[in-house]
Parts: sequence; structure tokens; C-alpha cells
Amino acid sequence: MHRRRFIALLGGAITLPCVAAAQQKAMPVIGFLNSFSPPPNRTGGPVSQGLSETGYVAGQNVVFEPRWAENHYDRLPALVADLVSRKVDVIVTIGGTPAALAAKNATSTILIVFTSVSNPVGVGLVEGLARPGGNVTGFSNIAAGLVPKEIELISELVPRASAIALLVNPNNPTVDPLIRDAQEAAGAKGVRLEVMKAGAEDEIDGAFASLVELGAGGLVVDPDSFFSSRREQIVALASRHAVPAIYGHREFVAAGGLMSYGTDGTAMLRQAGIYAGRILKGAKPADLPVQQPTTFELVVNLKTAKALGLTVPPLILVRADEVIE
Repeated sequence: MHRRRFIALLGGAITLPCVAAAQQKAMPVIGFLNSFSPPPNRTGGPVSQGLSETGYVAGQNVVFEPRWAENHYDRLPALVADLVSRKVDVIVTIGGTPAALAAKNATSTILIVFTSVSNPVGVGLVEGLARPGGNVTGFSNIAAGLVPKEIELISELVPRASAIALLVNPNNPTVDPLIRDAQEAAGAKGVRLEVMKAGAEDEIDGAFASLVELGAGGLVVDPDSFFSSRREQIVALASRHAVPAIYGHREFVAAGGLMSYGTDGTAMLRQAGIYAGRILKGAKPADLPVQQPTTFELVVNLKTAKALGLTVPPLILVRADEVIE
């Protein structure tokens, strides 16, 4: 058993001192399009680490231009338009499909590296995984594709549940296919799926208030960047309503959530930094295949399970990569 610290999905975007225009022109510029809010500490991150492995260090031979949507997807087009107007050399998008699509829609010439996109071919970001084509490549987390597995896991944990709730952000363009996949998975397990939608902070409270009325014995939280930004609120509500919940990111479990199943976001962001560095050295996105995760983390919080009066099945514990006690 071990504890791996999940570095917030910030892509290493940092705030730099003002640099003279001549110096900026002399250095390549990477624009970061973040769906998230800026964290208190912006001194580095996994994208910066990946860039350093290719020889690029912020303030020495590369300039960072971070932009933060603060979980308002409607702000992304204006933010990326600003990056395009500044003629950055590469745009790295962080926070899933909305940021990636905003970047692709804004430019066909600036090179783009995306992260955490569930279905890049399906949403039209790339022509194919092996041969992306165009000016875009990146890293898929196949997060939406993991929701059926999360439904399976929560059903194993609460086998008597006749209904499972799914919390989604209606502002995410991938929500409809995600719901369809979840409904199919719930049907295969013989449980009813109840979909709860929340795209704003106050709507999260309302969604949880409906859990009793829906008769849901378990909850699956869509791994949307908005929910990641509200993880403490969501974990607290799950505890207050005594609902067993599974999440897409380990950080929820570290905050007191019950269980998570998903990819290692830190490793993905580091690889995105390496891709960005390779592109600055002359590689073309069309020649860099879109990468998908090959390993997935199952994390269980036994303290939370005990508080909920649950006994975690041995088969889940055996499969867990980490058990928090």
C-alpha cells in the first residue's frame, strides 16, 4: 500500500515576471489553455517537468503564457483567441475536451497538444490515433469509456442497490455519449440509471438533494474538470447524504471519497510536456500519435467505507492499487 500524490491538473503553467518584448520574441512561447482555476502555488508541474526533459526551462529558453477559464467553458474561446493573437508557438490544453475543441476551432496553424480528452477521434480533434493529421495531437484518458467500469465497481460494492446515479456536467460536449454508455452498462448489471446534471456550484447541491427521491444506492461522478475543481464539496455532500460514490481521479479519495478508478493524470501531463518540447524542436503533430493510457488505478478508502457501514469485497481489495486506511 502506498500513497501517490496527485499533482493538480495544471500542466505546469506558471506565472513569470514580465519579460521584455525582445526577449519574448527570441524565445519560443507555449500557451497553456486551462479549464481550471489557477492554484495558489504555480511554481511548476508535470508539463514543466516533461519540457525540461527535452531541454526547455521556463524563463531560460521558453516563455509560458497561461490562461485560466476558472471552470467556465464559455470563456475558453476568448482565452485561446488571445493566445492565437499573440502568435504562441504551441498551445497545450488542459482540462479535457472543451479546452481542446476551443483550441482546434481557433487555429489551424498553431501546433496543439491536448490532454485528458476521452474520445479525440469521435469529437473531431484528430483523424485517427496513429495518424492524427493536421496541427493537433495529444493524450486521451478514455475517461468516458471508464464510466461503465465504474458502474460495475460501485454495483459490486453495493449489490443490493436497484438504482445508480450518474452526476454529469451538461456543458461538456461529450456528455450525451457518456450517458448512453452508462445506461448500457447499468442495464447489463440489472440496475436503473438516474442521471443528475450540474454545471454550476449551486446545481451540485441540488443534484445531491435529489438522491433520496431518486432512490439511488450508489453514485458515479463523471471525471469532468468542473467536478474535479469542486471535489471537496462533492466528497462532503456524498458523506452527508451517506451515498457510496466512485470517482475518476484519485484526488477525490485522498480528500475522503470512497473509491476511484482512472488514469494517472500526472504521468499524462509530463508526457504532454515532452510532446510540446519535441514540437518546439521541429516534430509535427501529424507525425506524433495520440497516446492512450495502458494502466488504470483503483484506489479505495477503507476509513470512508467504514463510516458508510460498508464492507469492501475482497475481490475489490485484491484489485486495488492503493488502499487508504
